[in-house]
Order: sequence, then structure tokens, then C-alpha cells
Amino acid sequence: MLYPVPAVMVSCGENPENYNIITIAWTGTICSDPAMTYVSIRPERHSHSIIKRTGEFVINLTTKQLAFATDFCGVKSGRAINKFEAMKLTPIKAKHVKAPLIKESPINIECAVTEIKNLGSHDMFMARVLCVHASKEYMKKDGSFDLAATELISYAHRNYYALGKYLGHFGYSVRKNKAKKK
Repeated sequence: MLYPVPAVMVSCGENPENYNIITIAWTGTICSDPAMTYVSIRPERHSHSIIKRTGEFVINLTTKQLAFATDFCGVKSGRAINKFEAMKLTPIKAKHVKAPLIKESPINIECAVTEIKNLGSHDMFMARVLCVHASKEYMKKDGSFDLAATELISYAHRNYYALGKYLGHFGYSVRKNKAKKK
């Protein structure tokens, strides 16, 4: 019941002939220094063997506009279909890994696998974050990323939901109100 969770498209493969995309809901940050993340994948999924062989992947955040493609890439197998072509997504060259970025994604996170843990139904691929790409169209003038404008989506109980309503910043609950000072 730890919902909602991110709905991301993970791209993998080392050349255009074997590029694939898998939709993942079990992903997140596991360490900030060094920056590390994970994805958990069932061994029978096509992307599992690709990531295990190559030791790399890219986490591509998904948006309201990418919701259909996100769902499609989670229910169709890359063994039978080229998901980039089917969803008209654009693979672009990454900086540090052979797996492609998805151009239409507002954030792409290049990852190198450091450890694979068998957890039962899923294997957890723990990885170092090598590089983060952020779409310039979502960058604010102050250099921060405009998360709300991206219309990111999440997943909960077999449904996708839009995110983005700003509620406050880290520490706002304890910030002193400067207007009350005399």
C-alpha cells in the first residue's frame, strides 16, 4: 500500500536492433551520495535479460502526454514488437551508456548496474546514476526544474494518475515567518 509509485519507461539495449522499453513502477532513489537508483523487473520480462547482459539502462520519466505509450510499453513485449517504432518515440544517443534516451521524456537518467538482487518475483537492479538529462523546456530562469509543468504521472492499483500540484517546499513547516519579526 505504498502508493502512488512512479510510472517510468526504462530503455535498454546496446544498438538499435535490440533497443527496448519496459514500463516500471518499482523504481526510486536508494542513495544520494553516491547517487544510486534501482529498478525491479521480473526475470521473464524481455528487458531483464538485456539489462542483465549489458549492465546498464536509462530511466525516462513519463508525462500525461506519454501515458498511452507508458501503458503500451508495459503490456507489449519487446520480443514481438519494436516499441520505439510502434509508439513513435525517438531513441537518442546517451552520454555514458549504450542504452538510448527517450527524447520525448522530460528527464532521462543514465544508470550503470552495480548489483542484482533476487527478491522473489522480481530482481532488483541497483545502479549508479551516471548522468541526468533535463529537457530545457522545463527549466526555470533560476536554473531549477519546473516539475509541475511536466505533468508527470504515477501509478496506483492498476491506474495512472497525473501529478504536479505544488504543496510546499522542504522545510516549509518549520520556516520562521519573517513578517512576524519586529
